[in-house]
Amino acid sequence: MSAATGTDEDERARELIEAEKKAVALFEEVLRRGLVGPGRTEKQVSDDVRDLGAELFGTDKHWHKRVVRAGENTLRPYQDNPPDRVIADDDIVFLDFGPIFEAWEADVGRTFVLGDDPHKHRLAADLDEVFEAGRAFFEAHPDVTAAQLYAEMCDLAQARGWEFGGWHSGHLVGEFPHEHIDTERVHSYITEANDLVMRTVDASGRRAHWILEVHLVDRERGIGGFCEQLLSLRR
Repeated sequence: MSAATGTDEDERARELIEAEKKAVALFEEVLRRGLVGPGRTEKQVSDDVRDLGAELFGTDKHWHKRVVRAGENTLRPYQDNPPDRVIADDDIVFLDFGPIFEAWEADVGRTFVLGDDPHKHRLAADLDEVFEAGRAFFEAHPDVTAAQLYAEMCDLAQARGWEFGGWHSGHLVGEFPHEHIDTERVHSYITEANDLVMRTVDASGRRAHWILEVHLVDRERGIGGFCEQLLSLRR
C-alpha cells in the first residue's frame, strides 16, 4: 500500500484529536453528575459511564475493556481483573476507557480523589506533572525510542517518590480496529523491550501516533493513580 498523503495524515490527526475531545468531555460529565461516589461498586460506575457515552455521543463499543479501580485495586495493572469493589468515602479511584467515536479510537484515563487525604491528592496532582514532563522529554528528543521514554517515565515517577506501576507507559492508537497490540508485540508499546524510534510510520506508510500512560503507585499505603491521553498530538 502506498504511503499516506499529507492531506490524509492531517485528516487522521484531526479525527484522533476530535475523538479525544469527546472522551475528555465524557469524563467531565462523569464528574459533573457525580457518578464516582462512595457506596457504588466499580462495575456500577463502569456501566454508568458506558451508558453516558451512548447518551452523549452514541458510542456503542470500546476497543478495550472498561476499567474502574478503587482503593487497593488501583495498584493492579490493566491486564488484571480484581474482584468488584465498593468505593469508600475516602478512596482514590481511576477510570480507563477506550471509546470508539465514529470508527476512531480514543484512550483517556483520569483519577478522582474522594475525601481530603493529602497523600492521595498529591498522587493525583503528580500524575499530570509526570505526564507533562514525559511529553516534554518526547518533544525534546526527535529520535527518542520507546525504551528511552519508558525509562524516563520510571525515573520521573521515582523522583516524586512513587513507583511506576506498569510494564509499559503507552501504546499506538489509530482507526478502529487498529493494528492488533498485545504483550507479544512489544513494538506497539512504550516499554523497555521496544528499541524502535517512536517517530516512524506503520506498514501502510502512515505516521505512528501514541498514547502516553502514567500509573503511579504507593504499595506501602495501598494506593495508585492513573492518567493517559494522546502524546504525539495535542488538542
